[in-house]
Amino acid sequence: MSETYASPRDRDASAELGEQIRQADATRAPLRIVGGDTRGFFGRTVEGTPLSLAAHRGITHYDPVELVVSVRAGTPLAELEAALEAEGQMLACEPPRFGEASTVGGMIATGLSGPRRPWAGAVRDFVLGTRVIDRAGRELRFGGEVMKNVAGYDLSRLMVGAQGTLGVVGEVSMKVLPKPAASASLHLDMPLEKALDRLTEWGRQPLPITAAAYAGGALHLRLEGGSSSVAATRERLGGDDLEDGFWQALRDLRLPFFADDARPLWRLSLPNHTPPLALAGDTLFDWAGAQRWLKSDADAEEIRAAASRVGGHATCLGTRDAEGPPQGAAEPFTPLAPVIAKYHRRLKAELDPNGIFNPGRLYGDF
Repeated sequence: MSETYASPRDRDASAELGEQIRQADATRAPLRIVGGDTRGFFGRTVEGTPLSLAAHRGITHYDPVELVVSVRAGTPLAELEAALEAEGQMLACEPPRFGEASTVGGMIATGLSGPRRPWAGAVRDFVLGTRVIDRAGRELRFGGEVMKNVAGYDLSRLMVGAQGTLGVVGEVSMKVLPKPAASASLHLDMPLEKALDRLTEWGRQPLPITAAAYAGGALHLRLEGGSSSVAATRERLGGDDLEDGFWQALRDLRLPFFADDARPLWRLSLPNHTPPLALAGDTLFDWAGAQRWLKSDADAEEIRAAASRVGGHATCLGTRDAEGPPQGAAEPFTPLAPVIAKYHRRLKAELDPNGIFNPGRLYGDF
């Protein structure tokens, strides 16, 4: 690792973490895994002894030429992104932060991606390998640092979105990408129906669109790529310049739409080109309509049924009563189909038979 990326706060705490995990498994004492604790709202509440990864931090390897970085789970996302920025590179999945304390481990645990996701890929698409601390306190390595090493059953990517229920991710290796040479964001006033039609039309064309959201009666677009391509597309599409910071605010749920509201906030993940759903409440369209944020007092079963009918699913993030992320929901995730739930339980039983890793974080019986 280049000295450029070393920090006096870097520390390998895997031995201490392993010992705490080993003792917890021996006594069957549940652990609540935390890093920066900025994503606690995204999942069920866990009762257990805190296992903090905040001290387990640092970039262990970064090769800008090979576009690969390895980093410990407790490393703040802001610190990693600053190191990449210095080399003109980025995490293309654009993971949300939800606060300056947000960590790499939280990014992997929740698997949430930002506005660029439909055009660049999700968090799991960029994971090359992981070091996972198992219930015996052993640090196991899965995958590698190049794409060709990923073969067979890919446990590294399985850890993405598992919310720490299968083991503790101590370190992750990821592919990074160069930042685009040019970028421009546009604000186009138009009705929702026209915006969705335009997005469908533009999706069939080689346009440098890397973010698309509809909010406040306007379509918001981000163009990224070569200077000539961005300039030509900007001229063709017209519209006004979009204020700085819009996409970062959308990524972190800081737009006015997400302000204090007594209504629960839902995240709907739907197939592309799905028409507006007949649900009460206010909706912000992201990912060109594939991700929708809904503020609604409608019954949870009604919302989930509406999403399921079109081949999607719905997650409840809870309510907000102050600045910052939502407060969480008692049952955030759509119940699994019986067959899928069976395989989830089998995998959990294989990797965590004593149920010490974030028990109940995803589902009450998991």
